Amino acid sequence: MRKIQVAVIGVGMAAAPHLASLESLSDQVEVTWMAAHTPQRLAPALARFPGARGTTQLDDLLADAALDAALVLTPPSTHHDIGRRLADAGKHILMEKPLALDAGLALDLVSHCESAGVALAVMLQHRLRPAAQALRQLLADGELGELVSASVDVRWWRPQSYYDEPGRGTLARDGGGVLMTQAIHVLDLYLSLVGLPEEVIGLARTSVAHTLECEDLACGLLRHGPRTLATLQATTAAYPGYAESIALNGTRGSATLSAGRLHARLADGREIDRGELLAVGAGADPMAFSHDAHLAVISDFVDAVRQGRPPAVGGRSALAVQQLIEALLASSSRGGQPVRL
Repeated sequence: MRKIQVAVIGVGMAAAPHLASLESLSDQVEVTWMAAHTPQRLAPALARFPGARGTTQLDDLLADAALDAALVLTPPSTHHDIGRRLADAGKHILMEKPLALDAGLALDLVSHCESAGVALAVMLQHRLRPAAQALRQLLADGELGELVSASVDVRWWRPQSYYDEPGRGTLARDGGGVLMTQAIHVLDLYLSLVGLPEEVIGLARTSVAHTLECEDLACGLLRHGPRTLATLQATTAAYPGYAESIALNGTRGSATLSAGRLHARLADGREIDRGELLAVGAGADPMAFSHDAHLAVISDFVDAVRQGRPPAVGGRSALAVQQLIEALLASSSRGGQPVRL
């Protein structure tokens, strides 16, 4: 079986779980290119993949006809341009979240990749955690009945030094604050389970705990249909940082997903436990988590490229979470007025 040739574009902090995953997939994947702004930044990553070539010019790898795909791990402000150039060169793409700075650019990128006939996957890895898949199956089987209410809770911690890094928490580079950078994973998983709400009310603020351009605190009320409500809290000002959770309450039972574990209690007396407790990077160290879920997304992406099928976490499915985040922030900018989706 021919190995899929991939490039890694961007080797900053976010690259660590991607590189570890690629090492685990060395029997299926050959890393042939590494790209970064400076040769000095490239050196540590190149040492892990001795056969890879390093470059500071995107054109070098775009011109390589043997290259199948690229992992784009650069800041969000670069995603749209790099993604379109890769698609024009016929390279399949796995994009670090978010797809782009805003929903309009994200939609343009998705449509461009579809027109070019290249796969576009997104690193929204929470969907492929075993406990999340078990909860999705419970819902598909109707075990919880009709959804009555839900809550999404992301109480993380980041010290001020995190936001002192140039560009962190800015609209120009990151596209937003806690919603776009941290809570996006949990919100995406929530939407993949229950779908977009019809209407949202949101309030977002920069708390007294931090100094940054964008929000480090957001709360929301989501309406799914005429009689189903959900609440949202997302912050990076909850010291020392806690595991995120999704709680779903239905007419036949309730389920809570937290830190990689699912616990459900059903009205017929059954209790269901799935998954294992995970470190989730909720505290001061953003990278304090296992790369297993990254590995699952990248492995699926490699299979999708090989088989010519859509990836499990595809670009079009990732548009919903950017739409929700923009609706919450739009509501906040209007003083908490409802916004319909």
